[in-house]
Amino acid sequence: MSKASVHTIEPKKMSKGKAPWKIVLGRLVRNRSAIIGGIILAFLYIAMILGPSIGPYNPGEQDLMNFYHPPTALHFIDENGRLHLWPFVYKYELTDLDYMTYTPDKSKKYFVKLFVRGESYSFWGLFNTNIHLFGVEPPAKIYLFGTDGLGRDVFSRLLDGAKISLSVGLLGIFITLTLGMLIGGISGYFGGIIDIGLMRLTELILAIPGLYLILALRATFPTELTSSQMYLLIVVILGFIYWAGTSRVIRGMVLAQREQEFVLAARSLGASHLRIILKHILPNTLSYVIVAATISIPAYILGEVALSYLGVGIEEPQASWGNMLRQAQDVRVLTSFPWILVPGVAIFVTVFAFNFLGDGVRDAVDPRQKI
Repeated sequence: MSKASVHTIEPKKMSKGKAPWKIVLGRLVRNRSAIIGGIILAFLYIAMILGPSIGPYNPGEQDLMNFYHPPTALHFIDENGRLHLWPFVYKYELTDLDYMTYTPDKSKKYFVKLFVRGESYSFWGLFNTNIHLFGVEPPAKIYLFGTDGLGRDVFSRLLDGAKISLSVGLLGIFITLTLGMLIGGISGYFGGIIDIGLMRLTELILAIPGLYLILALRATFPTELTSSQMYLLIVVILGFIYWAGTSRVIRGMVLAQREQEFVLAARSLGASHLRIILKHILPNTLSYVIVAATISIPAYILGEVALSYLGVGIEEPQASWGNMLRQAQDVRVLTSFPWILVPGVAIFVTVFAFNFLGDGVRDAVDPRQKI
């Protein structure tokens, strides 16, 4: 009797599903516009952090002999047609005071140097140093984006102003989301008279035009405030203005979730109302919160710019992109010295980068999108 051959059947390996965050990240990586926006924002925020060491001059330093100085051209080919592998600049002389005409003196070349010693500065309050990323030997000056009406380097001020204009959105959205999620969560969870009272307050804030409300709140504060105090107040004002819209959306999402089985199970186990809201309901709104944050940050940046541009925000000598644009109010200055609009270009690029990233995040967390 022949032995029957025994065949062993190996169990099929079950394919593991991807984690939700991996699916979202994969979709985001495939979105080219979102990646471009993210790269631009990463570059801007790195420049903001390293700003004091990148800028060649003190952002508040005035050089009245070089006011409205045009952007300094970097040269690789000299007046004799010879090619140089390292960039150099010429010293500019003011030749016409009426028309603010500067003429380069080509008798001597000043090569750009890296990690040069210049004026001392405090690096975010951590330590003092005088090392700057680049510079040239005096008496030459290197003004990549020219100077303003007081002879201050626009490039150095642009980096210094980024500390205000780029961070105000992050801090403002933190306040807005905290208030919006908390008030919207409480309103939607409890309902009844609490819901009615909180939603009427929300509608009252939404009914007032944002800019007028910002100006009214700003007028209630004393005028003798330091730049740091003014900055914090602007963040609080912007956060207080924009939380209402977020709270209404969160309230609607909580209303749809408060009768779900996982919420009822938490109640039956004796969990407190606050724990249910914070641990079980609000985490399910994070996809909307992330999208809202990336899309809403430009509104805070533009809010600070508007306040500073109107003269009720960050005041001189502290730089912000908004108060740097105030010099562009004069048509003659704008037409004769167009480099004054460089902060406007920075605002334009930043807002578009956030919108590109926000649209990409919105598409990535949309469950209707294909994996």
